[in-house]
Amino acid sequence: MFNELKKYTKKPKLYDPSTNKFWDDEHISKGMLSAHLNPNWDAATRKHEFLGRSVNWISEIAPSSQYKLLLDLGCGPGLYAERFSSAGYSVTGVDFSKRSILYAKEQTVLNKSNIEYHYQNYLTIDYKEQFDIITLIYCDYAALSIKDRLILLRKVYQALKPKGKFIFDVFTPLMRKDESCSWEYCSEGGFFSEKQYICLESVYQYDDEDNTELRQAIVITEETVNCYNIWDHFFTKEVLLSEIQNIGFNSFEFYGDIAGKEFSDTGETICGVFTK
Repeated sequence: MFNELKKYTKKPKLYDPSTNKFWDDEHISKGMLSAHLNPNWDAATRKHEFLGRSVNWISEIAPSSQYKLLLDLGCGPGLYAERFSSAGYSVTGVDFSKRSILYAKEQTVLNKSNIEYHYQNYLTIDYKEQFDIITLIYCDYAALSIKDRLILLRKVYQALKPKGKFIFDVFTPLMRKDESCSWEYCSEGGFFSEKQYICLESVYQYDDEDNTELRQAIVITEETVNCYNIWDHFFTKEVLLSEIQNIGFNSFEFYGDIAGKEFSDTGETICGVFTK
């Protein structure tokens, strides 16, 4: 185990992968689902009060009477999807967490909401002019490398009908963290494992052209060492626009958040509405 730990004393290479599943890990996905469902916690999903305001705003700028078919990428357990469905949209949800998708499907039965869910990596979608709106909510876009972001943008553009809208949000550079290292001992288990573990957490910054940030967690139990690398990026309005303009969208609007707050250069988030 010493040799295994020794390799984590160095800064990882850009986009080194995790050594274990994260979104679909049997234990971690339980904690993620719990975070999604906590109405007062801005964690996996924003506070549920914000969800309602967000759906109401999207319904105003793209009403279901005109933009009926909606694809929710990274839909999680369907908290937005259910609200979109109640607002009159015909909703399809895609997410890469099996536990979240199973929960979402159970809710469609309970609520008789007729939402279609797919357990799938949204980088692999292959729709052609099928949707009026595509959403990607809570800054998922920024978790992707520039290569994967361009793959996603092309797939989103292809999946939208003419005049369809892509609505998503990102964090601004104000949310970038300083480099740091810390450790925590969880004597009774916790988010990363049901067994006792030590977690070595680090934040690394990279001087690549994408100004990448890494949040790394090294989780050590008596039997295992697992590394979880979560990559992130931050955007100004200008950088975001330059990245997306070349895909072919005809028009765009920027807001301060995905509930329609007025855009500000000093805000922590940017919401982009791009029309095909």
